[in-house]
Amino acid sequence: MMIKEISNFESGTTFQKIEYKCFVPEKINYQWQINDNSLLVLLSEADRELGKLDAFSTLIPDIDFFIKMHITKEATVSSKIEGTQTSFEEAFINESDIDPEKRDDWKEVHQYILAINEAIEEMKELPISTRLIKNTHRTLLSQARGKERLPGEFRSSQNWIGSSLKKAVFIPPSHEFIAELMQDLENFCNSELLNSPIQVPHLIKIAIIHYQFETIHPFLDGNGRIGRLLITLYLIDKQILQKPTLYLSFFFEKNRREYYEKLTIVRTENKLVSWITFFLIGIIETAKNSITTFQNIIELRERIEREILPTLGRKQKDCLKLINALYKQPVMDSNAIATILDVHLSTANRMIKDLESKEILTELTGYKRNRIFAFTPYIDIFQD
Repeated sequence: MMIKEISNFESGTTFQKIEYKCFVPEKINYQWQINDNSLLVLLSEADRELGKLDAFSTLIPDIDFFIKMHITKEATVSSKIEGTQTSFEEAFINESDIDPEKRDDWKEVHQYILAINEAIEEMKELPISTRLIKNTHRTLLSQARGKERLPGEFRSSQNWIGSSLKKAVFIPPSHEFIAELMQDLENFCNSELLNSPIQVPHLIKIAIIHYQFETIHPFLDGNGRIGRLLITLYLIDKQILQKPTLYLSFFFEKNRREYYEKLTIVRTENKLVSWITFFLIGIIETAKNSITTFQNIIELRERIEREILPTLGRKQKDCLKLINALYKQPVMDSNAIATILDVHLSTANRMIKDLESKEILTELTGYKRNRIFAFTPYIDIFQD
């Protein structure tokens, strides 16, 4: 296997078509050597923070409740980058209660949630592969806007980033290059399984994979969302994380201009180290924030059990039952609350009123009927 120095990375070449030039990236399935000490220091710190996050997640009871919240936040933020307007709270509301003008956005977020969950389940049988990527893309686009844009299939025409082909800020490789480039990417993802295994640190590998996938842009739509999701799927597939607790979309959205600039200068100036540095900083920052989120959840649970429940007298048992349900579904209407508690609606409304007075529940609609309530202090942890 050929050894290449990461600081001498050559990104690719432009390819002349009849009316435009597209960019064709070099293949990435090589043994990459790292001689940059500052990169090695960042890599070490990123590995430590991911290790802390993974250990922390194994200590939390009912961790899957909170992972659902992480996935919903990822779906909301990643879709927001693509232009949807569904808020984090709205993602938990039933479709029938969503403003009809916002339902397409809501559907996109929920297809993303479904795509994440299906991909994680599918990885029990499949490695990260073209098949897995296509299946995930099919789920992502099949029921939302973009369902006419070849869900689950690589494009057979040219795409671009920008308002038009003539004004494009970036034109990915034309479609005839995609199959070979994606096969190379798949080989690199699973290089430890090949006859001549490649020994590249996993966080360096996934940084390169994300860059390469976004550069290939193999689908007509949904490339950004799939590319961001690949990061989390890779960390789970390689058992760096046992649970899907880390998503970089919020970091990319917060630093959107720098994110696109870093990807661009790899293509135009071969500065792969600059991109990887940015990526590792994102891993470190996001892992620390995720740990803080889990710590805040534990503190909230303890505060409710210590300060709120004892003030409710005979209602304590029902209140605890409702709170535990709200960790899984933090936005509900009064009928859903009555069903969970197995009580009459009037009894549920009295419980709701008590929790509103304790600032545990907040009414979202402002209506007198068909009211919807949010577990605000819990949602705020993820909003922060």
